[in-house]
Amino acid sequence: MCGIVGIVSSSRVAPKLVRSLLNLEYRGYDSCGLAVCNNGVIDVRKDKGPVKQVSEILKFNEMNGMIGIGHTRWATTGAVTRENAHPHASNQGEFALVHNGIISNYRDLRQMLESKDYQFLSDTDTEVLVHLIDFHFRSSGDLEESIRRMSRDLDGTFAFAVISVHDPNHIYAARRESPLIIGLGINENYIGSDYNAILDYTRNVIPVKDGEYVVIDREAVSIRNLLSGEKITRDIVTLDWDPELSQKGGYPHYMLKEIHEQPSTVESALKVDIEKINLVCDWILNADRVYLLGVGTTYYVAECVQYYCALLSGRHLIAVSSDEFEYIAQLSDRSLVLAFSQSGETYDTLTALRYAKKFGARTAAIINVMGSTMVSETDLAIMQQSGPEICVLSTKAAVAQITIAIRIALELGRRSGHLTGSDYDSHLKSLAALPGMIRRVINESKGFVNNLAQQTQSYRNWLFIGRGIYSAIAREAALKMKEVTYHHAEGVSGGFMKHGTIALIDKSFGSIFFLPPRSSIELFQHTIANAEEIKSRDGFIVGFGFGERVGIFNHEINLQDSDQISAPVLLLVLGQMFAYYSAVILKRNVDRPRSLAKSVTVA
Repeated sequence: MCGIVGIVSSSRVAPKLVRSLLNLEYRGYDSCGLAVCNNGVIDVRKDKGPVKQVSEILKFNEMNGMIGIGHTRWATTGAVTRENAHPHASNQGEFALVHNGIISNYRDLRQMLESKDYQFLSDTDTEVLVHLIDFHFRSSGDLEESIRRMSRDLDGTFAFAVISVHDPNHIYAARRESPLIIGLGINENYIGSDYNAILDYTRNVIPVKDGEYVVIDREAVSIRNLLSGEKITRDIVTLDWDPELSQKGGYPHYMLKEIHEQPSTVESALKVDIEKINLVCDWILNADRVYLLGVGTTYYVAECVQYYCALLSGRHLIAVSSDEFEYIAQLSDRSLVLAFSQSGETYDTLTALRYAKKFGARTAAIINVMGSTMVSETDLAIMQQSGPEICVLSTKAAVAQITIAIRIALELGRRSGHLTGSDYDSHLKSLAALPGMIRRVINESKGFVNNLAQQTQSYRNWLFIGRGIYSAIAREAALKMKEVTYHHAEGVSGGFMKHGTIALIDKSFGSIFFLPPRSSIELFQHTIANAEEIKSRDGFIVGFGFGERVGIFNHEINLQDSDQISAPVLLLVLGQMFAYYSAVILKRNVDRPRSLAKSVTVA
């Protein structure tokens, strides 16, 4: 969840550390800090607040030294205070450390250290780590060995980076179930919690795997086994992400920029290697049970895929939220688990995949981050090539994943005979046209969506309603609304709505209906019937649909007519836009909503 960066260089590192923290702030933004070593002294500066504000107040850019670490925090253990901000220093100031993860046995370790007269200044689990290193160094005199011993003391997850006055030329870092990557420069090397930490400086990276630690100086890096200390050789990966993609490019928010990037990300998804698509299809056709995994947005992606596969291939694939997977899954060596994750580091999904592998199940994943943990731990990783997604809310990555999944569903339908040749060709043609259709929705509808957001800003409670695949679209659109506006939004299916939820309806309660094209006649009529039920109870109703106006809604936004392949995606884009413009009108922090972080790497 938190952002980590470390740089060792032949020149001052503080300005680059600050720039990296600004690029990492989507991972956590309640507090931040730097630790820079210079002339045998570690200077630690930190406080609660966003990076730009804290950096200006504490003058981060003026810190001297050619080695340093930085951190931007998403609070887990301990409240949002200056004392709980990272980095944390040892009592004598000889070590400084930043950490991402959760240490489950930190209370016992803290009690032990307090009995040895260590003084704690924070309520965090992280401070235990830096005092443990100091504790072990007192007996061993070997910094590297002290870090290995500290790591063996820990239960839980971690990625950490350490600097010390006892070795002022090296950064030490390690990981267990939390992401960490090395960046390689010229007379300069880097460590970071993800690629955005270093993308401004290098594209040459080495992913660090679980149970490994690294030692870096400005000229070389060494990867070792955390238990044995044995050296590990790893190939360099060259990133194909353009750093410019991480900048706002004139947009007021990353969220709006990334909504506008969806046509190009769909185009990239349409270019994903057909051989990998076909391999997933082989595995699905040969499996006795197929699970689709995701959590949060990616769970709703999995739900969409479940509907598309039923429609296009006649196969029932089981969508499960990753956090609940092990409680209901029935697994064998003939099972397949297909996961969706933007970061490739999502804790709940990684845990579910590891659980499945215990039973011999095959695993595959659709992922946006090359070199992530999920890439190395699954049997097959399909890279969606969406580029960096900086806004905490996922928009373009989710739409790209749905696009790849539609391709899988189409190939399944063709190979199983569920689709005729002409149907298959027609659907492929529709999919090829999807980028242009999304572009038109964004360009032609933004004024109408902004107007709707203006008119409805007083509504603090919403139902987002659909039937069939549009119920999954409604749930994902509702998630976007609640994430970015902090207003209550509940996504439900039209039939389910009548079984309790309709009791909430009054004049102050808004409802948005996601209407299929009229060619899906039965689905359309059932959805309209649900809208009329809410209208008869004085509910305010909005229609998102296609073609001519229906006439029963208080407000309608109608797109050009579409088909059953493209229509759900187009309405999802409309839902994203409504959430965005509503948040802007409400003056929310659009790219960094409260209490949220981009990559959820803790339980």
